[in-house]
Amino acid sequence: MKVYQSNEIKNISLLGSSGSGKTTLVEAMLYESGVIKRRGTVNNQNTVSDYFPVEKEYGYSVFSTIIQTEWMDKKLNFIDCPGSDDFIGGVVTSLNVTDTALLLLNTQYGVEVGTHNHFRYTEKFNKPVIFVANQLDHDKADFDKTIEQLRENYGGKVVTIQYPVSVGAQFNAVVDVLKMKMYRWKPEGGVPEVLEIPDSEMEKAQDLHNSLVESAAEHDEALMEKFFDQGSLDEEEMRMGIRKGMLHRDMFPVFCVSAAKDMCVRRLMEFVGNVSPSVNVTEKPQTKDGKEVAPDAKGPLSLYVFKTSVEPHIGEVSYFKVMSGRVKEGDDLINISRSSKERISQIFSISGQIRTKVEELVAGDIGATVKLKDTRTGDVLNVKGCEYDYTEIKYPEPKYRRAIKAVAEADEEKLSEVLTRMHQEDPTWIVEQSKELKQTILYGQGEFHLRTLKWRVENNDKIAIEYKEPRIPYRETITKVSRADYRHKKQSGGAGQFGEVHLIVEPYFDGMPAPETFRFGGQEYKISVRDIQEIKLEWGGKLVLINSIVGGSIDARFIPAIMKGIMDRMEQGPLTGSYARDVRVIVYDGKMHPVDSNEISFRLAGRNAFAQAFKEAGPKLLEPIYDVIVQVPSDKMGDVMSDLQGRRAIIMGMESEKGFEKLTAKIPLKELGSYSTTLSSLTGGRASFSMKFASYELVPMDIQDKLLKEYEASKKDDE
Repeated sequence: MKVYQSNEIKNISLLGSSGSGKTTLVEAMLYESGVIKRRGTVNNQNTVSDYFPVEKEYGYSVFSTIIQTEWMDKKLNFIDCPGSDDFIGGVVTSLNVTDTALLLLNTQYGVEVGTHNHFRYTEKFNKPVIFVANQLDHDKADFDKTIEQLRENYGGKVVTIQYPVSVGAQFNAVVDVLKMKMYRWKPEGGVPEVLEIPDSEMEKAQDLHNSLVESAAEHDEALMEKFFDQGSLDEEEMRMGIRKGMLHRDMFPVFCVSAAKDMCVRRLMEFVGNVSPSVNVTEKPQTKDGKEVAPDAKGPLSLYVFKTSVEPHIGEVSYFKVMSGRVKEGDDLINISRSSKERISQIFSISGQIRTKVEELVAGDIGATVKLKDTRTGDVLNVKGCEYDYTEIKYPEPKYRRAIKAVAEADEEKLSEVLTRMHQEDPTWIVEQSKELKQTILYGQGEFHLRTLKWRVENNDKIAIEYKEPRIPYRETITKVSRADYRHKKQSGGAGQFGEVHLIVEPYFDGMPAPETFRFGGQEYKISVRDIQEIKLEWGGKLVLINSIVGGSIDARFIPAIMKGIMDRMEQGPLTGSYARDVRVIVYDGKMHPVDSNEISFRLAGRNAFAQAFKEAGPKLLEPIYDVIVQVPSDKMGDVMSDLQGRRAIIMGMESEKGFEKLTAKIPLKELGSYSTTLSSLTGGRASFSMKFASYELVPMDIQDKLLKEYEASKKDDE
């Protein structure tokens, strides 16, 4: 493979819902460009793209796959992304390192929730989009309805480049209104006949051609003037206008293909090669300090490692984009993310599991290397003296969680190492060793996402694991004021222990005024504030301690010990052992002994006095509440609403958005455990949702009573 320059390189994300045909399209493109001699199929499990064992097992794309072809003296770097919303991390990663998106549509279903989700990410990353209407050979294909839905969702920016003469089993021809020709294929697909447009299609083709010319002219003043003067543009001028329109996301061209029959694939690749932007004209990436980095082959060498994976018979493979300069075998670089040195021993151009050694890659290109010592996903490798460091990729919040453990206790350490590696391969798999819940919590994007990890751990790493419903991170707080005192006294020969603490507890909120007096049992307690300590708790909320000791009843040096004792109980609340929060404690009196008082005595006295006061202060459980956004087809709205009501959801709003209903709700985390699976089942996989932590709110009394009984029962079982 020759060394391509930045203006000859096109980086393209291949997006689309599950079943839209991305993997099949990849096979056709690789076949047409001569990378493979025969096209594989998903059913036969012999495709270039889905080559991992887990992908063959499930028949789904699980990982984004880099596919590279040479076409018309251009290098086309495609990244084939998984369609399932469970693997959205692959889409986010891909759009960070590519410059254009091909968004496939299954014309049986038109614009799906997955289409909308992927398009939303192209908006976020400001990437040009080409829509590709696929599966036009299917009996239920409806091209006109698909175009109608695209325009309903994305407006007049959707511009038809091609349309099929007929759809279904008889599909074998399209009219191309850019070239004003008809392409027709034999049953085996491949190279088409290029024909004049028949009279029966000429009026429709001419109308669409005129619309295309107008759209192309809108994006360049010189083209607009020529269009007004001559009434038309030539093909090259139209390409220029389309490219500019795409770059500003003012134009979304629509192409037709039957990937399965290899029809119109060559023409699509030709359009991508001729019209989609090269890396040298697209938006420049920025460093963390806001500096733009141009894809300049003469600049300092800088690589961004956007993906790592452990692959059969090879080991760890690092996929990178050359952000600046030229990378060659033997280059010594600095990993600025880890302050370590790396040597690039080999460089590969890749197409799935097909790897071709190359000597050099230039700025803007994508490649792979192996056997890096200390480099992970997201790391930056620079030549000495270069300080480029790029903004980290931000992934969506997780939507599914399970407690994970090895069936055999002896495998726990090995499992921990495997999960760390898995997170490097897919950053949307998140592992948390929860001290609070006393569980290892695995977070992901959905039930299938975590099921995939389980399959890989058990089949590739030979570790039997099990998932359990994770505990809920409840919080405990108080709702009224109470008072308690406690004396700790211990005498066992020699030095003894003595400490006595009197304190008051009350609910705390930000901006609360300092206390002046309290009344308990007819007795008034005046507060003289000597010192205030405010601790922002790592689990949320605050603890405020007021020292109101007068007359030296407790020496100031014992106040930190009392605070430690209170914190001991804050970390294990009396109701369910959960963390406590939002409490103000006033230490107003106590006693000490000139010989036997010490830190441990006051720590124990403070802890027990606080525990007694907390139990008498109307303790309540708080539960985590999440903001949830659900996008659902209108015909499934009733089913989804009924399910949400059964989950104690509070509906905050409903609106129509680009062909779908958008629901916003607040839902307790306890009710979201199986939501991704249920939503998929209710809507046939046509809905999606996102969730984000909102706040802690009081648990209803009936549920609190049930939780307290469960906690008491679990304590008895432990005994």
